[in-house]
Parts: sequence; structure tokens; C-alpha cells
Amino acid sequence: MNTIRHDWTKEEIIALYNKPLMDLLYEAATAHRQFHDPNVVQVSTLLSIKTGGCPEDCGYCPQAARYHTDIEGNDLMTVSQVKAQALRAKSSGSSRVCMGAAWRNVKDGPEFDQVLEMVRTINKLDMEVCCTLGMITENQAQRLAEAGLYAYNHNLDTSEEYYKEVISTRGYEDRLQTIDNVRKTNVTVCSGGIIGMGESVEDRAGMLVALASLSPQPESVPINALVAVDGTPLEDEKPVEIWDMIRMVATTRIVMPLTQVRLSAGRTQMSREGQAMCFFAGANSIFAGDKLLTTPNPDVNEDMKMFEMLGLIPQKPFAKKSQPKTVEAEESEFKAMGEKPKWTRPGHSIERNLKASGKI
Repeated sequence: MNTIRHDWTKEEIIALYNKPLMDLLYEAATAHRQFHDPNVVQVSTLLSIKTGGCPEDCGYCPQAARYHTDIEGNDLMTVSQVKAQALRAKSSGSSRVCMGAAWRNVKDGPEFDQVLEMVRTINKLDMEVCCTLGMITENQAQRLAEAGLYAYNHNLDTSEEYYKEVISTRGYEDRLQTIDNVRKTNVTVCSGGIIGMGESVEDRAGMLVALASLSPQPESVPINALVAVDGTPLEDEKPVEIWDMIRMVATTRIVMPLTQVRLSAGRTQMSREGQAMCFFAGANSIFAGDKLLTTPNPDVNEDMKMFEMLGLIPQKPFAKKSQPKTVEAEESEFKAMGEKPKWTRPGHSIERNLKASGKI
């Protein structure tokens, strides 16, 4: 159990996923207890610092400009607004703030400089800082690291094969390249995916193969259940069964035993009992607050009641890795290079995405 494998096959992972549930839970809980305190769960807060207007066509996302959803867009938040939200999150028990901007990729300039200042500000509050900003270059990753970034999120979303059925505006290799760029710094990697998009068990296993094959494996893997939003191409997908979520969490825990498995989007549809089984299966992180970027999430007070009921303790910041130092902008070794990388734009089209955008 103490060997970290990077050579998992899809067939092995499918066999794990399909085990009798009690056997799967026992194996996952055993692995979890070997590397983690089963009664400690990290509480993170996800903050949308720039909402809507994204040029991508991700079939699950209400922030895509081409879809007709009720999402209210907003320009980039100010540093003071973000600091106020971070302080509020800290007072509610969060040890990490994750900032998301609806961008395809980071562009050097005033807005990125503003994000870097947000990172510096939150790190100085002794909170872990995570960003999800789209694709980034190695130099941009270095600048984030200097500012004090703890983690960078860049989800693979699903298997490479099924990815082409969900997104046509960027390639799977861009996701992997961004993760590789982050790995060239001291920033940890957060990368997971979404279940319930119409994918097969084989696709779920394929995503875990891709993540487990990374060396080192991601320090954090969010497992999201699709929240189907009206106006998106996936609006008619049925909610994920709790048993699928439990199996996915348990399988992830076995395949990546050192990783923090994050019980992410879709918790509003889960009972406390279902969430408790996910914690037993190896989930040791949740997002708190009434929204996850733009979709509903349980109230933080309800989460704290659940923690008390289950005897769970919020994880302290920097429990897994020491706090990064913050380098001020004027002392930064890495400067803006005005890069214009040619990120992939695949040539295929997805019928349901075109239909949702009104193009067919």
C-alpha cells in the first residue's frame, strides 16, 4: 500500500471502480488512513474574481459567452474586494482561497498584475492561495509562484477521448502543458474532473489514468458532479447518483493515495449521509460558501454542523506543505514577457454546443 504507482492501466482502474461497494470502501479507507488523518478535512472557499464572458465552448459551463444562461458577468474584482472576501472566508473556517477567472488563458498586463497582487495579499493573511485562470506559460507560473501562490488548478475534466465531445476550443494537450509549466515552479498542482457529463466508466478511468501517470501526482484532485445549468449544452443531463460519486472518490483515493481528494461541485444534491460515505471513502477537502463560482453550494453553517456531527476537524493552512514566501512586485525576478503562445484550437465541432449557442 505504501508504493505510489504511475503505471495504472484503464482496465485496472475499471476493475477497482466496479468492485463490490463494501470491498471498495474498505480498500479506499485503508489507503486513506495510511497517509491522512481521517477526521481532518480541508475547508476551502472558491471565489469568482472575474465572471462570465469566456470565449471557450465548454459544454458544462454557464460562463461561456456563447451560451444563453442567467449568469451575471462582472469585471475583475479589486484587490480590496478580494481581501475582504478572504477575511470573511478565514473567519468561517476556510484555510484556502481559490480564485477563478473566466479566461481562456492568462495574458500579461494590468489584469494579471492585479491577480498577482491578490495572491500576495491573501498569502500574507496566512491562507493558502489557489488560482484557476486558464492556460499559463512557464514564465507566468513563475510569477505566480513568486507572489506566494500555493496551488494552481487546471482540471483535465474527463478522459482525452471524451474531452472532444465536451470542448472544441482547446486541446487536451494544452491542459497537460499548463500542468507541466506549473510543475517547473514550487506551486502545487490541483487537477481533477467532472462526472455526469454523459461519459462512460471507461472515460472516468481514463481521466484517472492521465492524472495518476503524472509524476509527481497532483497534490489535489477535485471530483465534481455536474451541475446542469439551463442554457448550456449539458442542461438535460441527469444528476449523478451518489453511488457514482462514492465510487469515484474511493477509486481516486486508491489510485492516488497521497493526494487530497476534493469533494467539489454537486454537494447540494448530496445528503449528509452520502457526503459522510465520501469522507469515509477518502475525500478530505470541501468547498464552503453559498456558491462555487456560479453554481449553488451548501451554506457554510450547514457544513460546520455536519463537521460537528461527524467529528470532523477543519485542516489548518499549510498542513501538507510549508507556506510559500511572497516576493513583492518591485523585487520580482520574473517580469512580464508579453508572450503570445499559440494554444491549440482544434478544428472539430460539437453539435450540441453549436445548438446551445444558436449556431444551428
